[in-house]
Order: sequence, then structure tokens, then C-alpha cells
Amino acid sequence: MQELKPIRVFLEVAALRSFSAAARSLRMTPATVTRTVARLEEDLGHQLLLRTTRQVSLTSAGAVVAARYRSVIEEFDKVTRDLEHASQPHRGRLSVNAPMSFGMRLMPGLVDSFRLAYPNIALSVTLEDQLIDVVDEGSDLAIRISSPPTDKSTIWRKICEVPRMAVAAPRLFERCSRPQTPEDLDRNHCLSYSSRETPETWRFSKGPLKRTVTSGSSIISNNGDFLYELALAGAGIAVLPEFIVQDGLRDGQIERVLPDWETAPLWLSLYYPPYDALPPLVATFTDFFEAYLNDADGFRFASQP
Repeated sequence: MQELKPIRVFLEVAALRSFSAAARSLRMTPATVTRTVARLEEDLGHQLLLRTTRQVSLTSAGAVVAARYRSVIEEFDKVTRDLEHASQPHRGRLSVNAPMSFGMRLMPGLVDSFRLAYPNIALSVTLEDQLIDVVDEGSDLAIRISSPPTDKSTIWRKICEVPRMAVAAPRLFERCSRPQTPEDLDRNHCLSYSSRETPETWRFSKGPLKRTVTSGSSIISNNGDFLYELALAGAGIAVLPEFIVQDGLRDGQIERVLPDWETAPLWLSLYYPPYDALPPLVATFTDFFEAYLNDADGFRFASQP
């Protein structure tokens, strides 16, 4: 806004302690900067800056004005950005947080396709397996693969289910017996996925039969790809999402363990800060994300068997 320009000019001079430096920063002439600040001083009835041949410093009145106006300008700019962000669903910057394995395997293709469809939307993508607080982290949305969420402080949207299965390298069964039922699983050969130093709980079903098994504690990791590499090396049995293991299954590097027993799937969800309604930019990404995943292998949507 034009009426805020003198305040912005004054704040830039105050920050840089120089009329000429402020002029370069604002792409104005030094004379224009000097006149603009002089008019502001006249309007306020106070001298705001002390000018010497070597530097510019704030008067006591200038220090008060700078402190008060700086926060006003920052808040005004924030509101302006938020309004622009909300009114332009195909232009702006979006901050997305995703889990590591999903991010490394699926996000490059997804981001490339999204940028082709929406070239004016810039993306900041952060990968980490820990569940984050989207408000504290400043993310517009986060992707999570987990059990059904219980957190009520954010908005969750289930996109699809992520099938899982118990897998191991064939070489593992050269030195131990192949389990026929969940009860046969040897905890010493079970690799646990957990963000804490506690063994994972595996839940199996076969028709009406239900079995719960506590996995091993010898190797625990919070990264699915690390456990997958261990399974490939013959270190043990891991229960992992299909999208991680599907290539190894196809190539015969690993095989399903207990193929007659189903493992409880996870949810792939998007979760958001507590918006009253999804901002248009977030809604644009959400719709694209769901459509992209619908065509990807390793995910089960409600209409799929």
C-alpha cells in the first residue's frame, strides 16, 4: 500500500544505518529516500534519525517508532501473504512433510508430475519418520503412514490403506526353519519397526483366526528401508509395506513369510493444521496427491479388492 511506503523506507534506513544502502536495497535514489523520510518526520512531528557524515542513528523517538511500526508491518505482510495464498490455488509455495521411505520412493515422481501440472506452485519437501507437529513446524500439510490416528488436535484425511506383509530372504531359511503359523515365528529372527526402543506388535489374520505376535528386540529401527536391506541380507523377517518390498518380491530377492496370513494394513493419511477449511493451495495438492496414488502400486483404495 502506498501509504505504508514511507514507513518501509524509514525502517530500511534504520536497519541499514545508511540512506545510500537503503536506496540500493529499495532500488530508489538516495535523494528520494531522504525526501521520503523527511516527509514522515514532518507528518509525525518528530526527528527520527540523526544524520552524520559517517552514519545514521535513531533518535529516541525514532527508536520507539521503529519498534512499534516494525511489528505492524510484519503482521500486515503476513496477512497479505496468507490472503494471496488462499485466493490463488495454482500459485504460491507449499510446505510438505513426508516419511522417509515413502518420500524417497514415491515423492520424486509425484513432485515432478505435480510441477508439470502446476508450474507456479513451489514446493518445500521435508522427509522425516517422526510424527511432527504441523503447527510448530510451519508445514501446510504432512503425509503419514501409520496405524489409524488418535490425535484430535489436527485434521486427518485417510487417503488409502497400505498393505503390509511379512518378508524374508530365502537364504534365511537355510539356517532356520520356515514358520507355518504366527506361533512359529522365532523372535530372534524378527526385525522390529519402532520409533522407540520397544518391539513391534504384529497382528495376523486368516479368515476368523486372529493372532498377535510381539516381534524381536535384537534389531529395532524407525526406518523401513533399513529393515528391508537387513531382510535382503538374510538378517531376519520384517513386516513392511508392499510399496517397499514389491520390487524384491518380483525379482525373487525376498519372499513372503506366512503367505496364507494377512497382516493388518496401515493408513496413508494427510494431516493438516486445524484449518476451518482447506486453503485452496492445500486442496489442490490434496486432490492431485490422491489421484496420483490411485495409479501407483502398493496402495489399496476403498474400491479396490
